[in-house]
Parts: sequence; structure tokens; C-alpha cells
Amino acid sequence: MDVEITGRDESYPWFLYWMTLQAQARLAAKEMRAIKGDGQRRGVVESILERFTPGMHHLAIETEKITLPNGAIHTDFALVPGPGRHILRYKSAWIWVNRVRETKQFAQDGKPWETITLTTLYSKRHVFEELFREAHAMASRKVQGKTVIYTSWGTEWRPFGHPRSKRLLESVILDMGVKERIVADVEDFLSSATWYSERGIPYRRGYLLYGPPGTGKSSFIQALAGHLDYDIAMLNLSERGLTDDRLNHLLTVIPPRTFVLLEDVDAAFSNRRQVEADGYSGANVTFSGLLNALDGVASAEERIIFLTTNHVDRLDPAVIRPGRVDMTVRLGEATTYQVDLLWDRFYREFDQDGKYKQAFHEKLHEIGVFPKDPSSRISRTNTAALQGLFLYNKGNPQGAVDMAWQLVPGELPSALSPHPPGGP
Repeated sequence: MDVEITGRDESYPWFLYWMTLQAQARLAAKEMRAIKGDGQRRGVVESILERFTPGMHHLAIETEKITLPNGAIHTDFALVPGPGRHILRYKSAWIWVNRVRETKQFAQDGKPWETITLTTLYSKRHVFEELFREAHAMASRKVQGKTVIYTSWGTEWRPFGHPRSKRLLESVILDMGVKERIVADVEDFLSSATWYSERGIPYRRGYLLYGPPGTGKSSFIQALAGHLDYDIAMLNLSERGLTDDRLNHLLTVIPPRTFVLLEDVDAAFSNRRQVEADGYSGANVTFSGLLNALDGVASAEERIIFLTTNHVDRLDPAVIRPGRVDMTVRLGEATTYQVDLLWDRFYREFDQDGKYKQAFHEKLHEIGVFPKDPSSRISRTNTAALQGLFLYNKGNPQGAVDMAWQLVPGELPSALSPHPPGGP
């Protein structure tokens, strides 16, 4: 009995990963037995089978480069079963594996077309179902507790880099009640599929987060995805070659339990008439194509989409009308509420009596980050700048007070000196 897996099937990387782990486990077990010298305790039949079970000799290297937050590039190498024939033994069944790579036929992403064919005796056909269940479980454990980020590749979504550790929802500090309001709305939507169906309402939800840079828009979406055990599919509307048809197709084939994130949506059409030096004239997605993809007749159901922008005034009202965007939230400059929560998150154990926190607030008023009116709760800085300052002064609240001047709008933050320009 034969089972064929094509390179475009979702189970293809599962099986390669499973087969690699099988070979590694078998080699490790063999080395352990050699060290312990307990080969004679094993059954004669088992020893003979082990001796005649061939190992994998056709291997291929898969290389993956990951850009770390500090700009460094980390490279991972993995040996996987390469093109050719392999033999493995799984739960008393012998399985012949043939991985074939075409040299003249290519997939849409430019990679050679590949297939894997598994062959075993008809009497052992049940092992295939068990094998793929086990391969799927291994692949799931690999991303368990993590958020997968997808990007578009041709007409499909592909994971971008390694899955990221889930970000705690508590780590994103928004103004009072804002985070809770969005989370409650999303959770209510996820539990209302039947309600939408009974009333004939398309089951999709749209959110627009807008405000200055550094206010936590993307961070909150990542934390919300981790909180709900969702992944994120990121799409750049300005991407070259992204047509209306391809956009509509991508929004109908979103991986299960995945948010769609359209960042800086205002930039997609602001320069679409500008002709670049190489003759390329902006994105190929039209304004009407975006509107149809969001809520047209062919738009997908069971979808949650987030749009972000730093310039909401540049958006056409048609984009954010109800039905396309159901909730609009501004994430603005840091408030006293956010300053206090961030301070406690970094310095609670070092400032139990609140002495440094009070000094920090006074310093912010003194340098003009907060207006002179003591009752004002809106600052002239953002949570990203505050977090950067606190990270540099990790465990040092006095240092944060001394370097608060770096939060003044227009100042260039510097880690070289705790003193403002012209100071001592």
C-alpha cells in the first residue's frame, strides 16, 4: 500500500520533522546501549532487526536565519531526510520512503516540486494513520505555548521565522479600561458564532488601532493573540505584486485561529500614483479591491482583522465604516495611570514606599513631559520611551529619575550620560 504526500500539503514538513526525530532517537538509543553494554539482555529477534534496519544516508541541510531584536543574525542548521530512498521501522511495520525532487517542475514559490511516497505491506496499513497522528502531535508540541507569525508567500501563508514566545497580556500597559474593553469584545465575538448565523450576519470582526508610534498597537495585538492562543498573519498592502485577486484569496485562506494584521494601512495608497525610478508605480491593490476584500460578497467569514495606523486622518471614511471596522480605539500618549503601572512593574521591589515614584512624577512635571497643571493626566511621551528608559535603568529607580530628561520631546536619548545637554 502506498501513501503519497506532496510538498504543498501541510503534513509534508510534519513528516520530515517526525522522520528526523525518529532517526535521532534510534541513534541515541543505540549509543546508550553501547555505553551500558546491555545488548545481550535484549531479545534475539529484536537484536537481528536492529542490526538489519538501515539508517538514513541521504540527508539534506535546512538553514534558517533569524534576526534577533539587537540586530544580530542567528543561524540554525538541521539535517532532514534528503531526496532518495529510505527504510524505517515503525511499530513492527517496515516502511519504504521515497522522497523525489523534480528538476523541471517548480511550485509557485520557485522551489522544486517534491513528493514523498510511503510504502508498506497491506496488512500494516493501519500504521499510516498512527504515524501521521504522532507527526501532527510532535509538530504541535513544537509551537505549543508560542505564537506563529505568518507572512504571505505567493497565494499562501507561510510561517515567518521561529514561533515566538507568547507575550503576556499583563506586559502591555494601555490606559485604564482600554485593554479590558477590547479583550471582552473579542471574546464575546468568538463565543457568538451561532448568534451571527441565526441572524444572517457575516461572522467577521474588524478593529482599528490608531495613534502615534510607540503606543503599543502591535505589542497589544501580539499579546492578545497569545492570550487567546491565536497566531498572527501579517500582510503588507504595499507589497509588490499584491493584486486585488491575490489579496482576496489570501484573506479567504487564513490559517485556523489566526488574526489578520494590516499594519500602517494608511500608507498603502498615499503614494500609489508615484512612479519610482525603476518604473514601478506603487502597490497593485486598488482602493476598491481592499474594500471588497474586507466585506465584499467573496470576503471570508470566521475572521478577525486588525488594522493599525499612525495617521487616522489619512484614511478614507469608507475603510473604517461599520461592517469593515467594528471597533475603533485610539492608543495615545502615556497617561499617569500607565506611568504608575510601568513604574510598579519595573521598580516595585526597589521602591516600596513610593519615594522614587513621586520624585519621577515631579521630574516629569518639572521638565515639561507632563503639563504644568498637576491635574493633567496626559503626557508628551509614550510607553515605548518609558519602557526603554526603565530597561536601561533596570533595578535603579534613582537612575530613571536622573535620566527622565531623555523623555522630553525632541531630545535624542543617549545612554552615555544621566545629565541633560549642557548639564554637569
